[in-house]
Amino acid sequence: MTGASATSATLWLRRFHAAPDKGPRLVCFPHAGGTASYFFQMSRALHPFMEVMAVQYPGRQDRRRESPVEDITRLADLVTRELATAPPRPTLLFGHSMGALVAFEVARGLEHAGIAPFALITSGRRAPSTSRAVARSLNLDDDACLVDELRALDGTHSQVLEDQQLLDMILPTLRSDYRAVETYTYVAGQPLNCPIVALVGTNDPQATIDEVRAWSKHTAADFTLRVFGGGHFYLDAHAEAVAEMIRGTSTGDES
Repeated sequence: MTGASATSATLWLRRFHAAPDKGPRLVCFPHAGGTASYFFQMSRALHPFMEVMAVQYPGRQDRRRESPVEDITRLADLVTRELATAPPRPTLLFGHSMGALVAFEVARGLEHAGIAPFALITSGRRAPSTSRAVARSLNLDDDACLVDELRALDGTHSQVLEDQQLLDMILPTLRSDYRAVETYTYVAGQPLNCPIVALVGTNDPQATIDEVRAWSKHTAADFTLRVFGGGHFYLDAHAEAVAEMIRGTSTGDES
């Protein structure tokens, strides 16, 4: 794995630090093109208080020889199957961008299986029930278009964007993930029984505050909206505050 080694791992769920014997579990879902190791710093901040696991999607890092899953619902089903067999703990799901959609569908799947999550925390993603008057569709076959998108979101180091060898490694996976997001269709159903906490940056081009507030329609429990300064990857600048918010959510104290 890039940038970190796991103390334990399954094919889907990675744990970078030893977990306490008791306490809640946090499961993190990466953004499009993202990897489990994106959440290494979050794991380091939270592992004394809870078990922190990150999902490793197929098609990247040590799973790069596997084909990416280009269907959000199918991807969620596969992760749900893994979590359903995990030792029981109060489980919080945290998803950023594409990961928010996967986490949402996993929450639905777990509730259907009678394993209700403790909370769903979404980040940088508009609610599934929202739609935009003018849908923006990327030309997924154009590498330059994908690179421009990465620059606009400001979540990829400029040195990576100038290195063709690295781009050749990451663009196929990014293309597949974007295809999964663009083809995702929300199927209306019962709202979740767990609380939803929705996070967003003030200048996120992919999710306005109103679009994120619409996550409130997807829960029959409490809803909390948290706004941070920054763009789509506001997380990088507010990692400590987000970690503290997650810890508060796990104890029922979000203040």
